[in-house]
Amino acid sequence: MKPFSVGKISKLVNGALILGSDDLLIKNVAYYLKKMKNPNTLLFLKSKWNVDWDIIRSCVPCAVITANYFADLKGIDGCAIILVEDVQIAYWQFVEYYRNLFQIPVVAVTGTCGKTTTKDMINHILENKFKVHATNASANGRTGHLSYLMGIEETTEAAVFETAVGRPGDIINSIKYFKPTIGIITNIGVDHLDGCKTVDGYIQAKGEMVSILADDGALIINADDEKSKQIKLDNLKGRIVYFGIHSPSDFQASEVHYGEKGMDFVLSFENLTYPIFVPGYGEHQVYNALAACAAVHEMGIGMSEAAERLQTFHNMLRHLEILPGTGGSMILDDTWKITLNSLESAFKVLDEMGKGKKRMALLGSLTDLGNLHKEVYRNSGEMIARTRVDVLLSVGKMAGKMVAKMVEYAEENGWSGHVCALEQYDDAYRLLKEMLDEHCILLIKGDTYDKSMVHLATRLRE
Repeated sequence: MKPFSVGKISKLVNGALILGSDDLLIKNVAYYLKKMKNPNTLLFLKSKWNVDWDIIRSCVPCAVITANYFADLKGIDGCAIILVEDVQIAYWQFVEYYRNLFQIPVVAVTGTCGKTTTKDMINHILENKFKVHATNASANGRTGHLSYLMGIEETTEAAVFETAVGRPGDIINSIKYFKPTIGIITNIGVDHLDGCKTVDGYIQAKGEMVSILADDGALIINADDEKSKQIKLDNLKGRIVYFGIHSPSDFQASEVHYGEKGMDFVLSFENLTYPIFVPGYGEHQVYNALAACAAVHEMGIGMSEAAERLQTFHNMLRHLEILPGTGGSMILDDTWKITLNSLESAFKVLDEMGKGKKRMALLGSLTDLGNLHKEVYRNSGEMIARTRVDVLLSVGKMAGKMVAKMVEYAEENGWSGHVCALEQYDDAYRLLKEMLDEHCILLIKGDTYDKSMVHLATRLRE
């Protein structure tokens, strides 16, 4: 964070410094008390209800912006008090001012799948030339926006942020912090319907990215994604840039095939072609790389340089990670997130990598489906049939019921594989320990919050 004096901050938020020194230097900002961890922190305190005053005492010298003159604050030595009429208004005044200090390219990445990998690819390509600030892993929650914004400093030359959608307004909210110059929508599937209620609502929530770009901004969008095509572009002020494999695009991939430890393809851009290798298997990885190439081009990186940097990219753990497994088997560890889109990508990789092997899949539970359970089960069943899975496994009652519904649709599409519904993860481990050998490939598809599934995947590695 660029440091500010308390006196400067008082003027920014139209406040009155009623206690403390103008010269106190602020190096951190917190909107929630639990985020206050260090001295020289500015806290926006909306209410004194249930406040642990000892936290503030542990961080002196510090400053607090409040709309009330609390006697409790006055009694804390080293705590400056800035009085304002409305803490919320003061907060956004400060956020607006801080973001406008930096005239740098800022990328915001959203999408049902691939946003973390795409963000990491952009960061990896850029950091060879620029000082880049980016979101950590897939930590993209609403409460993290302020800390990420404060991570932009005077030496920062570019920023890449991942913006999630759990409900309508999430992107609008994150944009108020980041004000991106480049927006990316990787794809739109079926997810977070508990918050967005319907698929149309989810599409509109992702489409909020359209309304926030300036006249000189760029929206990068997947030309092959059917739901992304439903986004209304009437309010788009900037340019639109398409990437794709099957549809005509500005950044077009062709000759896509599985190579040694990753994907090989040819990128066509502005009447030139570039051979690209990106670590990590699956067509979805090609889309991630295309979106990353489109973004870095907007920041002046040539495609030859981007291609060279992509070769040394490292995928996050448990993102379709291919590992040797027990008994000489092959494990596809995809226990980071489970959505319909990511399940389809995983099955495609299982189909390709499982040629000549016994194909097995262990599935966790899909969540946030709203009222679209039947459609998701039907689509999943069709995937199972297309992939010709030999053994389909589930652990626990919820996953067992889900897989049973998928199997109904799979059998309608001619599938005749074997189903194993298990109650406990230890049962699954013992069974798989017996079944797996050098002729088997096992996809383990789950969510990072399902610690038992993650642990099972770890136990099955060799």
